[in-house]
Amino acid sequence: MTQPNIKDVERLAREAGQILRAGYTNTHQVIYKSEIDPVTEIDAQSEEFLVNAIREKFPEHYILTEESGALDGDDTHIWYIDPLDGTVNYAHGIPVFSVSIAYAYAGELKLASVYDPMRDEMFSAVKGKGATLNGERLQTSGTSELARSLLTTGFPYDMWETVDDNLASYGRFAKLTQGVRRLGSAALDLCYVGAGRFDGFWERKLQPYDVAAGGLIAMEAGAKVTALDGSPDFLSMQPSILAAPPMLHKKMLDVLNELKPS
Repeated sequence: MTQPNIKDVERLAREAGQILRAGYTNTHQVIYKSEIDPVTEIDAQSEEFLVNAIREKFPEHYILTEESGALDGDDTHIWYIDPLDGTVNYAHGIPVFSVSIAYAYAGELKLASVYDPMRDEMFSAVKGKGATLNGERLQTSGTSELARSLLTTGFPYDMWETVDDNLASYGRFAKLTQGVRRLGSAALDLCYVGAGRFDGFWERKLQPYDVAAGGLIAMEAGAKVTALDGSPDFLSMQPSILAAPPMLHKKMLDVLNELKPS
């Protein structure tokens, strides 16, 4: 069965990104999947393009997407697609969003691209061959001290109803670091860790398509990427993620463990 290469993945991300950029200034049709989880007509257009393009070239592959869910295929080959990561930003006219695409073979992430169409930044990674930004090699910051770090995080869509809302972790890290930012795109958060713009990222209650591409990019740039319990599987359903240079990762994990209910 045919496998893609990184040029295939980058082309898909760039072309979907053009859809996002072209629709950015439109008045959007917004539907709410929950109180704070919107979807726009552009999400649907980007996803339709990506699914059709993958089906045309790789018709037997399994696809997991944000809007359509799981699309049948051979799950030896899995595509993880977020056609518009940062929909809340997009719907409000905030230019911080991305297209996120990853490909996994036999249960292992192999290829990833995250494209920011507003800055024309293409983050990519090939398993075992490193990560790049517009063709230039990426490297994490190497920061090892919490007091010297700048972190980023996000909050779950059910935070109005749950006690597991990440606010305690946010408050604790805010007092231990140079600051904690919230961009609103988990894919870009992970890429920014890979680029050394942020030193670490953690988040709870994500989905595999949120973190597959960015997770591989961060890893290939030198970050340690795990679930919040320290296990290597950050792609299980309802995953959590922690990404940071190895020494900082340990210190962030220690803080998160201290905050677990007894």
